[in-house]
Amino acid sequence: MEDTEDFVGQGPHPVDDDVFKEPMRKRRRSDRDQRFRAFPSVEQSALKEYEKLESRTRRVLSNTYQKLIQSVFLDDSIPNGVKYLINRLLALIEKPSLDPIYIGLFGSTGAGKSSLINAIIQQAMFLPVSGESICTSCIVQVSSGCCEQYEAKIHLLSDQEWKEELKNLTKLLHRTEELDREEADAWDRDDAVEEAIWKLQMFYGNGAERKNYEELLRAKPKGKIPTSRIITLKAEEAGELSVKLDPYIRTQRRDLLGESAETQIWPLIKHVEVSLPKSELIPEGVVLVDIPGTGDFNSKRDEMWKKTIDKCSVIWVISDIERASGGRAHEDLLNESIKACQRGFCRDVALVVTKTDKLYLPEYLRYRQAILSQREAVLERNEMIKLQRNRILKEKLKRKLPADSKVLEASDLVYTVSAQEYWQQALLTEEETEIPRLRGYIRKSLLDKKRRMVTKYVTEAFGLLLLTDSFNCTENLPNEYLHMSGLRRFVEEKIQLLEKTIDQCFAHIEQPLQEGVRNARTSYRRILGACLVRSRGNQGFHQTLKAVCLKNGIYASRTLARIDLNEAITQPIYDQIDPVFGGIFRAGKPTDSTLLPHIDAFKHSLQEKMMEIGVRNGWKYDSYKKSFLIQEISAILGGLEDYILRKKRRIYESLTTSVQNDLKPCYEEAAQIAGKKACERMKDVIRRGVDRQVAEGMFERAQERMQHQFQQLKNGITEKVKGSIATMLTLASSQGDGLYKELADVKSEYKEMEKLHRSLREVAENAVLRRGMQDFLLRMSPSKSVPLKA
Repeated sequence: MEDTEDFVGQGPHPVDDDVFKEPMRKRRRSDRDQRFRAFPSVEQSALKEYEKLESRTRRVLSNTYQKLIQSVFLDDSIPNGVKYLINRLLALIEKPSLDPIYIGLFGSTGAGKSSLINAIIQQAMFLPVSGESICTSCIVQVSSGCCEQYEAKIHLLSDQEWKEELKNLTKLLHRTEELDREEADAWDRDDAVEEAIWKLQMFYGNGAERKNYEELLRAKPKGKIPTSRIITLKAEEAGELSVKLDPYIRTQRRDLLGESAETQIWPLIKHVEVSLPKSELIPEGVVLVDIPGTGDFNSKRDEMWKKTIDKCSVIWVISDIERASGGRAHEDLLNESIKACQRGFCRDVALVVTKTDKLYLPEYLRYRQAILSQREAVLERNEMIKLQRNRILKEKLKRKLPADSKVLEASDLVYTVSAQEYWQQALLTEEETEIPRLRGYIRKSLLDKKRRMVTKYVTEAFGLLLLTDSFNCTENLPNEYLHMSGLRRFVEEKIQLLEKTIDQCFAHIEQPLQEGVRNARTSYRRILGACLVRSRGNQGFHQTLKAVCLKNGIYASRTLARIDLNEAITQPIYDQIDPVFGGIFRAGKPTDSTLLPHIDAFKHSLQEKMMEIGVRNGWKYDSYKKSFLIQEISAILGGLEDYILRKKRRIYESLTTSVQNDLKPCYEEAAQIAGKKACERMKDVIRRGVDRQVAEGMFERAQERMQHQFQQLKNGITEKVKGSIATMLTLASSQGDGLYKELADVKSEYKEMEKLHRSLREVAENAVLRRGMQDFLLRMSPSKSVPLKA
């Protein structure tokens, strides 16, 4: 079945003959303890308990694995059931302790992303601070706890990726005919042209912009390029690494002299990973990502830009105090973040307003009756901004997302921060800069994710130990086969019902899709016209439009707002489907259109059926089998959520992808136009091409392709459910051919795993008790104000 092979769940894996693989080594205790330095004592205690539970569970699984390996080592033929057990045990032993939490800082040049990261990690000036003409030039990821030193890895474009960009850059600069003076001036002032010239001069030297593609292929770059395409920097101190890293991630002004060897390879840099030693402020497992606001002209960098946004579970839209009240760039960033909630893993969006210490008091006091100090005015203004922007952002989210989306439940969607005041504290206390609030949010996110992961891990491990122990139980009820036969029939009926339910969920998108298509047909000319017009007319837009065509309707640069013609003309469709689409893929309360709650209902119905069979037929010796089936069903269907979320992005983007594919011929035709009046001729080709495709059913084809993607998702879900549950039921039945074999005694491991499973509740109760005690002590303690610096 197409598109179903990449399902990665927690359920039964295909039987693998390579069952003698060594599990990974356990993390040393001292290393584990160091991971908690960023948490206060109460949270440290909870994390240590979860870590201890996970560690002991891995030890039990490892002991069980070793016993199974030894018991079958000399066998010529290992039963499939035993292979299954060994592979599942190994997969759980080697399962990562915790997938990283990506927090994306998404903002325009000069918004203060780098300054904010510097404050959060307590390293002033570690990342280069942006200005109007100097900015972070690529995606930068910052994490802690992964190394003993400060370390950075600069990832470069491959040779093939650079050749692709080089070809487009030379096409952009190539003039086949002489232009009149006015057209030539416009061409020279074009933003796309300026950036292309800059890249080529930086990489190959002055005069490179006048050479063609073949000549540049033979030219020698100014900088030295490592064959690995990765540059690794290390340092003992943060400041030392910062100096080494600066030229790689800082975009220099073109009029600066004395270029370093590092800046010469700037056009090749794809992204940068920075690792800090174990931190007392940022826990291991969290990655802060500085994301430029528009993407990149290079296809691979632009693809990475979108994928980075989509893998973030949290996005902070960064906007300075002077631009937080609107403007096109600000609205574009918010819209892109909301799309990440629709198509990616993002569950939380917040607006972080930076540079909030800036305030011109005389102007502010014109609108105030009372005379306030600078500090009081800043705090009052910040609170007003919070209330105002929180309401506006929540209204915007409500228009795009279902009314009961988790992000809408957040009491605070806006933070007002000042990185400068965090260091100086001339006006505001450390707490009032709200940097500690953001750190608290990061810690809470990691703690919640750790709790969920350990609960799921221990529960799944317990189910496996139940099954492993059952292989040595020879007392089976005589009517067991009948139990399994009845259960199989029940499962088949429930799967058929699930298919119908999925169809009903997806049917809710049909009417909004149709309405969106009708709206798109009536508005595409107006939208396209607005995209093809610039305030300066064609001046400064000549080659930018050519860049749009070279990239199949998309142009992203560090200096201009992102241009995406495909997305723009499909926006009327997205306006109609967004709330419904978000509703289909959200978790929470079940409705007719919500997919995940229906899968949960399917899971519970199977589990209830097992309990019913067990009670009715008096399963005693087979109680392990009942418990195993219940646990394994939860693991199988729990893994479906990740599969669905990965497919969600493909479905959501299918509209723009379809339109882009249909318009590709007209983009290619327009990209070949050069000479006099080239800009207007390109616009005419694009307009005629879009008109022709719309007349031939472009929007209707996009609708059909999205519906086809939904059908593919349904097929993938049902095929995986059928296959996984069939494997599980066959495995659980001792009547299965060749599944049974007497193995080494694992009763001691089973009993220890049973204790660990019971401990889950105690750990949760202890965490709640400690949190309550901490809150009580805080309430009873006298308030302490932090003295301000003079």
